This record gives sequence, C-alpha cells and structure tokens, in this order.
Amino acid sequence: MRDAATQPIAPVLLDWYDRHARVLPWRVPPGSDARPDPYRIWLSEVMLQQTTVAAVKDYFHRFTARWPTIDALAAAQDADVMAEWAGLGYYARARNLLKCAREVAGQGGFPRDRAGLQALPGIGPYTSAAIAAIAFDQPETVVDGNVERVMARLFDEHTPLPAAKPVLTGLAASLTPTQRPGDYAQAVMDLGATICTPRNPACGICPLMDHCAARAAGTAASLPRKTRKAAKPIRFGIAYLGQRADGAWLMERRPDRGLLGGMLGWPGSDWREETPLDVPPLAADWHAVPGEVRHTFTHFHLRLSLRVARLPLDAPGDFIAPDSFDLRALATVMRKAHALGAEYLRHLEAT
Repeated sequence: MRDAATQPIAPVLLDWYDRHARVLPWRVPPGSDARPDPYRIWLSEVMLQQTTVAAVKDYFHRFTARWPTIDALAAAQDADVMAEWAGLGYYARARNLLKCAREVAGQGGFPRDRAGLQALPGIGPYTSAAIAAIAFDQPETVVDGNVERVMARLFDEHTPLPAAKPVLTGLAASLTPTQRPGDYAQAVMDLGATICTPRNPACGICPLMDHCAARAAGTAASLPRKTRKAAKPIRFGIAYLGQRADGAWLMERRPDRGLLGGMLGWPGSDWREETPLDVPPLAADWHAVPGEVRHTFTHFHLRLSLRVARLPLDAPGDFIAPDSFDLRALATVMRKAHALGAEYLRHLEAT
C-alpha cells in the first residue's frame, strides 16, 4: 500500500474528476475552454453554507435568472432578495449577500486573492479559499465537511472533530497542487459527496483506494470521529395569525439583526426557554390552535403555539393583501405556522 503523505494524490484524483465530475449549474466542466464566473461561484458557495446541493439548485437557478450578474443583484431591493431566499435558511447569509454584492459592484469586480475576498461581507476562510481556487485557480486549500472526511480516512486520523479541524486542514494543504487547484478542490469535494460518503463509503471503486490508510486499517467507516454534541435547548413562543374579512393577513417585518432578520413573519412573542406571556398584538377574539409548530434552528428547537383571529377591516397594523401575500416569501417556520393556523381558521368558520 502507498501512503497518502508520500504519494502524488492530485494526478490520480484529477484523472477521476475529468471522467466523473458532477454536473452542477454553477460549475464549468473539466476540460472546458470557458472560465468560471466568480459571481456564480460566490453565489453558490454562500448558498451551500450548511445547506445541501439538492436544496440549493432551484434557488440558484431562480437567483441567476432574476439577477444574472453581480451588478444586477447589487441593484436589487432588499425585500425582493429576502423573499427569494425564503426557505433556504440562515438568513444572515442573504443580508450579507446584498452587502457583498454592492461592495463588489462598487469596486468593479471580485478580488482575485483570498485575503481580498475574505475582507468582503459574509466571506469567511472557507468561502474565500473556494472562490480563489475555483474562480481564479489560485492554489488555495479548500476544506469543507467532505474534505475533512476524505482527509481523516486517507491519513487514518482519529482525533475527533471539531478539534481535528486544524490537523485535517494541514493534511489537505499538504496535498493541494499548484496545477489545476480549482479542479482539484472540486474533485476532493466530489469524492466525499459521491464515494467517500459518511455512511457505507464505496471504497471498492474509490480512485484513492491504494493510498488510503483507513481502508488498509479497516477504520474508514468509523472516521472522522466526532465529539458528542450537547443537546439543543428547547425554546417556546407564541405567534398570532390574524386575518381580515378581505383576506389580508396581519404581519410584521422582523428587525434586520437577529434570527430571521429582515424577513416577513407573524407577530408574536420572543422565543425563550420559559413559557412566554400571551400578549396579542391587538384586541380581538383570539383562539388557541390545538397542537404546536415545531422547528429546529442551528442552536435550538422551537415549539411555537398559535393564536388565530378574524379581524375587522379597520383593525390597526400592517396587513398584506391577498394578491400580495406569497407563502414562498416566508421563512419555513412561518410557513408551518400558516399551514396550521389557516386550517384552524377554516375549521372555526365551518363550526
């Protein structure tokens, strides 16, 4: 068996990538004369943060159809971008997306180096390395979850994540070539996504099987090791779904900062670990909805109780008319609340 630390990995992996690269809407296929578009690479990388390729594809197509260039996105209305992003989650990404687009448009294009890219809003170490490598073919080391898994297995590294991150990054850097670094970065990620998968890795068809220390040791399926995460806390809240006789919904736009910042949503309580006070946004005949909405965010589980009411035409507040109300513009948790609350309103009217 050959060892990953002493044998050239890049030529083997690039040869495999040339034949088996995934077809992705933001990707220039290997061997193409076209150059990757930094705008499309940046947009895809921001969308892919903590999100799967399958979930991102439709959003990417819609964004690039509506805003095909960085200048077009920079000129977009904040509310339109937030609405188009709705359902993709991690909404701070959308706010930073606009900030970054406007800064890049103002300076006439993306910086070509990692340091310049990382100075832009919403671009951290991983994203800057990915854009520099893939869009500008800079020899940067790109390390995501797929790459960490590949490195842990190639080198049979048993230090658990997240403590292993610096070690795995160093190992990845030791293999990063100066020739075709953009294709190489995508090749390692493709390998992790399609062959060196978290469960049941397909070691028998892996192009690096002869280089893999974990395969030789019989430990591949158990790597990378991970430190057990603490249980997520549960928070509770109340949301109020009020609808006028003309069909308009009472809504509010959340503050720019914080969870779901800048998004339209239902009026409601703060989300806390203790039971919230039931304080409706206005006086009305509010009905408690049986059941609750459950939703999981990065750092906590949410249990949301609902109150619904029919409101008079002269009710105060900000209302969205039926012809302007678009469920797709709401965050997923707000859509869940609408599904349960609207159904209960119909039940009340039928009884």
